Amino acid sequence: MPVYALTSKLIFPDPGLANGDGLLAVGGDLSPERLLLSYSNGIFPWYSDGDPILWWSPDPRMVLFPDKFKVSKSLKQSLKHKNLNVMFDTAFEEVMDRCSKVPRFGQRGTWITKEMKEAYTRLHRLGVAHSAETYLNGRLAGGLYGVSLGKAFFGESMFHTERDASKVALFYLINKLKDWGFHFIDAQVETAHLKRLGAENIPRNTFLELLRKALQYPTIKNKW
Repeated sequence: MPVYALTSKLIFPDPGLANGDGLLAVGGDLSPERLLLSYSNGIFPWYSDGDPILWWSPDPRMVLFPDKFKVSKSLKQSLKHKNLNVMFDTAFEEVMDRCSKVPRFGQRGTWITKEMKEAYTRLHRLGVAHSAETYLNGRLAGGLYGVSLGKAFFGESMFHTERDASKVALFYLINKLKDWGFHFIDAQVETAHLKRLGAENIPRNTFLELLRKALQYPTIKNKW
């Protein structure tokens, strides 16, 4: 399959045209309009610093259905910590910065570039990108961030400096999403860590249909 070169025109090719690795297109920009269009079509940016912007729509797609989240024994213990506090949208930029510094097996550097940080911070200010933060003894110990559209949450990255701190943030996020009737969390590509949490692979066509249904609902904007 060819990789499509994007222009200034605000359009993406059909996600089904992605190559075997899920790579669909190259180029374009990270404007809020283009990012929101990409997510609403099951496409996301992922590239290294110094490279052109790469746009992906993998098959299969990893998703986490809120009711299938697995709470381990260690996480249950962590949730009982009396000095633990979870908040939302109190430190979005710091969470992104911490995520960018997490060593990733098999990766050199980070895909959370300065350009990506600026782009998602703009989405946060528009009320469609959110963070969940775990504070331990008043100090930021873990968190995650992502994009919310309709009844879909697109998870981007997590970090922790204390055991289970990112999982605690995810636990509270999932409870909030359950209360609001969200359909799924997009986890993008498979990792062993996500599988242990209950995420699963589904065909891209199935994901796109779930996404279409989730986008029929209004987006819950502004601070969570």
